[in-house]
Amino acid sequence: MEFFEVIHTQRSIRRFKPDPIPDGEIWALIDAAIKAPSGSNQQPWIWMVVRDAAKRHAIAEATRRYMESAGRFEEMERAAETVQDPSRKRSVRGAVEFFRDVAAAPVLIIPCLVSVTSPVTDPRTLLAGSSIYGAVQNLMLAARAMGIGTVLTTFNQFIEDSLRIELGIPADVVPTCIVPVGYPDGQRFGPTTRKPAEAVTYWDGWGSANSRG
Repeated sequence: MEFFEVIHTQRSIRRFKPDPIPDGEIWALIDAAIKAPSGSNQQPWIWMVVRDAAKRHAIAEATRRYMESAGRFEEMERAAETVQDPSRKRSVRGAVEFFRDVAAAPVLIIPCLVSVTSPVTDPRTLLAGSSIYGAVQNLMLAARAMGIGTVLTTFNQFIEDSLRIELGIPADVVPTCIVPVGYPDGQRFGPTTRKPAEAVTYWDGWGSANSRG
């Protein structure tokens, strides 16, 4: 696919076919991810690929327990009823459906920060994320180019203890997100809806606009 077509048509996919993703395609996604820059080129990452059904179901069950105990399902469903924008309403409802069974994704990729030293040493800070989230986007764009669906999620923060137990993640390693991966089931890629560039861009000073030439 042409590069800008990939960017303009990438969107969050939350419904997946059960079809397995071939090893070669997973390796291609990881290879695209690790070409991203990182602080001082330290490449402080490990990519946990979870395909085992029992492990995915354990992660899904931990997620479902949290969402139910925190009342998040009801909260999200109420939000879906009040949202006026149809695309946003579909997005919220899709998120509810996804979180009820995370294991529906045939692959979960968990990018982890390991021994980060640049630009900061605390792996849980915003600046530490600059050494891995660009790589995550590389992975997701590569997936779009290959016709594979992904969605960037951060529910790992609520089930981190379960992830560590289930996957043997060491205490000094920080899971930064979870990227479900699979072939889209009933969802289509873009085009995506975003604010126009003019609405979110200032030139040479805060609040200074510049129209397109």
